[in-house]
Amino acid sequence: MFAPAYLDHNATTPVVPAALTAMLPYFSAQHGNASSRHEFGRAARRAVDEARQRVAHAVGAHPTEVIFTSGGSEANNLFIKGAALRLKPGVIAVSAIEHPCVRKPAQALSRQGWRVREIAVDAECRLASADFSAALAERPALVSVMLANNETGVLQDIAALAAEAATAGACFHTDAVQALGKISLDFRSLNTAGVRALTLSAHKLGGPKGAGALVVDKRVDLAPLIDGGGHERGLRSGTENVPAIVGFGVACEQAVLHLAASAAHLRSLRTQLEGGLSPLGARIFAQGADRLPNTVYFSLPGIDGETLVGKLDRAGYAVASGSACSAANPEASHVLLAMGVTPEMARGAVRVSLGATNTETEIAGFLQALSAIHAQLKSMTAMVN
Repeated sequence: MFAPAYLDHNATTPVVPAALTAMLPYFSAQHGNASSRHEFGRAARRAVDEARQRVAHAVGAHPTEVIFTSGGSEANNLFIKGAALRLKPGVIAVSAIEHPCVRKPAQALSRQGWRVREIAVDAECRLASADFSAALAERPALVSVMLANNETGVLQDIAALAAEAATAGACFHTDAVQALGKISLDFRSLNTAGVRALTLSAHKLGGPKGAGALVVDKRVDLAPLIDGGGHERGLRSGTENVPAIVGFGVACEQAVLHLAASAAHLRSLRTQLEGGLSPLGARIFAQGADRLPNTVYFSLPGIDGETLVGKLDRAGYAVASGSACSAANPEASHVLLAMGVTPEMARGAVRVSLGATNTETEIAGFLQALSAIHAQLKSMTAMVN
């Protein structure tokens, strides 16, 4: 019997069994509030502390640098808005390909006297070095550049960018949500280069939704977005989501343990997929850049992306037309437009993001279904014309 294939892991991932198993007791028997002083509370606190150590170890940070949040969006907002509240209004520079949870809070700062400087990218989704240098010449107080793009999968040389930003006196942040679990991360070396904070999210690497973290240099002065009981070093008040935090820690541990094997598997599947797309005349975006091993973003000329995604879904293949967080927006991808892709080609974009459980058989089936749908849509277009 045919089983649907999930090929949208950049949107979210299934919780890995080890994380689910670790979480379950904290929904029932070990249900204590981590701030309570009795045994139930102490057990919850120990669980949170152990999870913090696991997350820190996964990214080469110290546990005291890990601030738990509800997810990547909150962590990005905590850095951008929290840092801005401690500074006089100035310039904030963000890349043109940032996720909305970086772009929107940056734009919101304009109402408080800040000026947003958008940094251009080239046709391969890589930061344009000349424009980055020009942006730094404007002496931004804050800079945010994502490590791995959620649509194209393109990786930026964050260490080099942060080092350049440091010479300009800027506080540098990177959204590493899509990177964790797919490539190796080392906050200590990035911090040495000039990265002052990075953002993580549990549900992108086999953890549960509802948990994330801002890993931040303790020398960075942040104002909390949520005041209250002073949790998370006073930077994020509120009773901790203990089950989700526990799952986050175990998911990080599992991801690091299987990173090398998983990356090799994903890279092999990506090669198979891209090899099958070429005969269909697909344009694979940013194919010449260094990318995550699991991401393929493509467009078939003359074919609408939303239509293609819908037909593939009915055929049993779950893919995306772009970022899941902006799927309600019918406009062409801002990432592709920033790369110089025409609006027509951008509206045809489809993203396949692979996971460790995907197989060669699924990729072969996907390509077969895509080929049939492509032929059908081309035939319909020809009849209309």
